[in-house]
Amino acid sequence: MSETTQDVLGELAKVLEARKGASPDSSYVASLHHKGLNKILEKVGEECTEMLLAAKDAQQTGEKDELVYETADLWFHSLVALSHLGLGPDDVLQELARRFDLSGLDEKAARKPQ
Repeated sequence: MSETTQDVLGELAKVLEARKGASPDSSYVASLHHKGLNKILEKVGEECTEMLLAAKDAQQTGEKDELVYETADLWFHSLVALSHLGLGPDDVLQELARRFDLSGLDEKAARKPQ
């Protein structure tokens, strides 16, 4: 991952944190935090569905701009959810880094049963 990518995620994380305590009238992120986790998760689900549909469309048409746009929305709302719960992109990046050199099948088998 480029430094620029990490910079974007880091800067976004700072903005999301700063807006957690802001007035809900001041920004979209502040309004999501004010509405609570259920509303944030509803948005994550909505954006996930839109990303899935865009992926299907991209496969059929070869047009990928909408897929990138919807994936950005999904990542954004996922980061809002993480922020709401006191986490950020570094937590996810650390988990992804931990998984390097692990077989995907071994990693899945090592998960604790839910």
